[in-house]
Amino acid sequence: MTRYAIALGALLRQDCTRFLRQRSRLLSALVRPTLWLVVFAAGFQNALGVSIQPPYLTYITYDVYILPGLLGMVLLFQGMQSSLALVFDREAGLLRLLLTAPLPRWFLLFGKLLAGALLGVGQSLAFLAVAWALGLPVTLAGALAALAPMLLGGLMTGAVGLLLSVTVRRMENFAGTMNFVIFPAFFFSTAMFPLWRFRESGAAWVAVVASVNPFTALVELLRFALEGAFNPRACAIVAGVALVAFLAAVRGYDPQAGVLGRQRGGE
Repeated sequence: MTRYAIALGALLRQDCTRFLRQRSRLLSALVRPTLWLVVFAAGFQNALGVSIQPPYLTYITYDVYILPGLLGMVLLFQGMQSSLALVFDREAGLLRLLLTAPLPRWFLLFGKLLAGALLGVGQSLAFLAVAWALGLPVTLAGALAALAPMLLGGLMTGAVGLLLSVTVRRMENFAGTMNFVIFPAFFFSTAMFPLWRFRESGAAWVAVVASVNPFTALVELLRFALEGAFNPRACAIVAGVALVAFLAAVRGYDPQAGVLGRQRGGE
């Protein structure tokens, strides 16, 4: 167990050190959702009302409703950024060197995944602090209750990004592909509007897509957690997608059949 702990600590330390050296990543992680919160939410504050619905016990303002979706945005971008770094390491040959370590492949990839998820939790907590400073009703109890959902959400978004990195071989292609994942996942969800708003406006098909979107489950899991409640269905979906995506990514990074094998065959 000692070598596993040492390896996991090294992986976490490597990603955290890389993140701290790239201070612009933290700045962009905070500026992006803050702009949405200040500009977008302010613009719709009086135009859109949100009726009483679980987990809320009373009417809420739009900025309160959009907060869990913006938290999900932070986790989603962090998951994609971690996978972008993985693609860079693969092109530089560092990933292949890492996977030759005398440890199971799944453990090494999980270490990278966990490091990215923990960075996502840290960025999410920083954004919650910004939201609290802007006057939103963010409580310490709600933030603590959201820690586990944020970690699980970080694992899900990171696992999806990890799986995406299997299919996209070059870094310049991955950066463009990220947009085809991030924006549909965000907009076709309950991050911006509840499902009943889509149906009321006549966009029933958007409501259907949003209801089966795993990112919707993540947003709702965070929404309930911030209110001190638990959504077991959303938790099961997020955990299930994280597990399936991670196992598929591990299979994709198989040196014999996966992306590393294909690269070696093409060299």
